[in-house]
Amino acid sequence: MPASPSTARAINDRLALRLLQQEGPLTAGRLKQLTGLSRPSVADLVERLAAAGLIAVVGESGEQRRGPNARLYGIVADRAHLAALDVRTEGVSVVVADLLGVVLAEASVPIGDGTDTAPAVEQAVALVERTAKEAGVERLHTVGVGAPGLIDPATGELRDSSGLPEWHRLLATALQERLPARVVVENETNLAALAEQREGVARDRDTFALLWFGHGIGAAVVLDGVLRRGASGGTGEIGFLPVPGTDGLPSATGCEGGFHSLASAAAVAELARRYGVVAPAAPHEPHAAALVREAVSRVTAGPSGAPSAPPPAPDSAPGRASAFLDALADRVALGAASVVAVLDPGCVVLAGEVGRAGGAVLAARVRDRLGRMTPLPTEVRAGALGGGAVLRGALLTARDGAQDELFAPPER
Repeated sequence: MPASPSTARAINDRLALRLLQQEGPLTAGRLKQLTGLSRPSVADLVERLAAAGLIAVVGESGEQRRGPNARLYGIVADRAHLAALDVRTEGVSVVVADLLGVVLAEASVPIGDGTDTAPAVEQAVALVERTAKEAGVERLHTVGVGAPGLIDPATGELRDSSGLPEWHRLLATALQERLPARVVVENETNLAALAEQREGVARDRDTFALLWFGHGIGAAVVLDGVLRRGASGGTGEIGFLPVPGTDGLPSATGCEGGFHSLASAAAVAELARRYGVVAPAAPHEPHAAALVREAVSRVTAGPSGAPSAPPPAPDSAPGRASAFLDALADRVALGAASVVAVLDPGCVVLAGEVGRAGGAVLAARVRDRLGRMTPLPTEVRAGALGGGAVLRGALLTARDGAQDELFAPPER
C-alpha cells in the first residue's frame, strides 16, 4: 500500500537527516539531488526540520548565486549529548560526545579487584557525571555501556555471570537512577564488531565474525548486516569452546579448559615466555599485546611488514619471535576454524588489543592455517580499532538510539 502523506514526510525527513549525518552540511539543492525529491518537497522538509530544532543554517556553499539554495544546512550537534562507557574488570573509561559523535571529553578510572560493590559503582557513576561537567553538558540524552558478559535479549540487562564483579551488573541501574538519560547496555565484543563494521576494517562486509583477543576472549557474529545475539544472548562465548591442546574441558561455571586457556592474555603471555619474547608492559592494555607487538617488530624488515631475508636462525631473537607467532597463530586458528565451520562468515576479524598488535603478520599466519583446515574460503583481517573499538561502538549505539528518538516523526 502507498504510504500516507504523514508517513512519506517522516521517511523523507529521516532520509535527509541521515544524509546530513553522513555527508555533513548540504545545500537544499544538494539534498534534492541525493534524495531525488522535488524542490518543493525539499523546501518543506527543511522547514519542518528547522522548526523542530534538528537542523540549522551553518554557512553558505560558496556558489556564486546567492539565495535559499546556497545556504548550507547541518544537524544541530548540541541538540542532544551522549556518553559511552567501556566497563572492564579493572576499571571504566568514558567519553562524552555531541549528537554527531564528536568527542567533547573523555576520562577513565581504575577500580581495583578488592573494591567493594557500592564504592565501585559510585566511582563509575561519578566519573560519568564529572566528565559530562567537564564537557559543559548539563544533561545526557543517551548512555551506551559496553560490558563483558551476557545481555538478556528479553530485558536488555546484563545477566549475573560467574567471574565478573557484581558492580558490573548494578552499574546500569545506578546510571539510570542518577542520570536523566536512557541507558543502553551491550556486550563489549558486539560493540567492537559494530565499530569495525561502521568505521573499521569490516566496512565492506555484511557478513563476518569478529574474534576479540584482550584480557579475555570473545566473538561477535554479523550475518547479512545484522548482529546476532542468540537465544540467550550468548552468541560468541568462544572462551568456553572445547579445543585440543588444553588440560581439560570447560564447565558451565568456568571457561578454563576451553579456548580461553589457549588464547586469553595470560595464556599468550605465558606462550611468549616459553619462546623468550620479552617486552615492557604498556599502560591501558594487556601485557600480551606488547609482547605480540614486539614479536611482530622483530620478524618484519620495516613498515611494509615484509619478512626479513634471509630467514632468521631459530635460536636468534627474530627466530624465536617468528616461532612464537607461529604457535600463537596455531592457537588462534583452532578457534577461528570452529567459527568458520559453523557460520561460513567469509571474513574473520582479529580484534582487541592483542589482535591489533598482531596486525597483518598474525592475520596472514592465521589465514594460511585456516586455508589448510577448512575448505571454506575465509579472509582474515586485523582489526583497526584495537581496544578502543568497544568505546567507539558504545558511542555509536548511543548516537543511534538518540537519533532514532529525536528523528522520529511526531505522534499525531
